[in-house]
Amino acid sequence: MALNPHEDTEFNDALRKHGILPPKTPPPRTPSPKASLTLDELDLLDDELRDLAEDAHDSETERTLETYRRKRLAELTRESKRGRFGEVIPIGRDDYKREVTEASALSEDGDELQSGTGVVCLLYKDGCASQHEASDRLWPQIRTLARRHPRTKFVSIIGDKCIPNYPDVHLPTIFVYRKGDVTGQVTAWGAKVPKDIDALEELLIQTLAIPPDEKPSTDERERRNSSDDERPTNRISKPSRSRPSRTNDDDDDSDFDL
Repeated sequence: MALNPHEDTEFNDALRKHGILPPKTPPPRTPSPKASLTLDELDLLDDELRDLAEDAHDSETERTLETYRRKRLAELTRESKRGRFGEVIPIGRDDYKREVTEASALSEDGDELQSGTGVVCLLYKDGCASQHEASDRLWPQIRTLARRHPRTKFVSIIGDKCIPNYPDVHLPTIFVYRKGDVTGQVTAWGAKVPKDIDALEELLIQTLAIPPDEKPSTDERERRNSSDDERPTNRISKPSRSRPSRTNDDDDDSDFDL
């Protein structure tokens, strides 16, 4: 009778013990059952959660689904309040304190750190009065960033309407506020060397106008750049944290009282 080395017999066990036959091949492992998706992973809509709760076969499941539904509604409400801007708001000189300084001191709902709101104020030359290339270049970038970062408040005001006799050579000017203080000041932005939207976004991140958790990744920026017509230019240098960031393409380090 021929020997079958794969049979599970006492004789074959003895042969394996003495090394005559190789050890038995372990049986294939039964795959673990796939874990069920959590409610967060399912990402159900409010109506779907309500329907599941109504169709639940026991009160405990119904309570769990209803609790989760209320939690999701609260989160969505908070998110809608956090992204409460999204456009450039025109203001006048009399509005400055309320719309800029005081607005920057207000924190988002649920912000336990009370970190205030980033406010970006653009002073520009009215294109209707006379052509101002730097202001014209900056406007579409400011609008894009306002839509991209709705948690940051963007406002605009004509330069000499904000500061009487404000020289055109300093335009466009960008003031950044948070918690009632100036965290960044830039004059003549892009007047000598055109700046791209990435440079502007980086400036607003460094001066705390844009929350750090909204900083785009390298992949995100590459994706944006591949779809933009803007050409990259020189990037700004990182400002010191010991004082508000101030950049002036005209080498004038003047401060202005608002």
